[in-house]
Amino acid sequence: MPSPPDDRSLTLPAHGTTVTAEDLRVRLVLASDFDGAMEVDASAVESVGQAVLQLLVAAKVEADTHGQSFSISNPSPAFVGRVTACGLAAAIGLPEKEHLS
Repeated sequence: MPSPPDDRSLTLPAHGTTVTAEDLRVRLVLASDFDGAMEVDASAVESVGQAVLQLLVAAKVEADTHGQSFSISNPSPAFVGRVTACGLAAAIGLPEKEHLS
C-alpha cells in the first residue's frame, strides 16, 4: 500500500455542487490529518455552490483551531466573485488583493 503524499494541496472541481461536496469533504478531512500547510487550488472553478463554500469555511476554522495553515491559491474570477458576493472572503482566507480586484 503506497504511503499518503506529504502534499496537502487540493483542487476544486470546475462546478462545486452539493453532489461534489461529499468527495471534497472526504479529501479535506484526509488532508487535515497531515502536518503542514493545506492549499486549495481554485483555478478551475467556474461555479461554486453553498455546500462547497460551507466546507471551505469549516476547513479554514478547523485549520486555524489546530494552528495549521490553510490557503486558497489561484482563485478563478468566478470563485472570487461568488465568495465575495457571499461575504466569505475573510472566512476562507482569500487574500485581500484577490477579492478587491
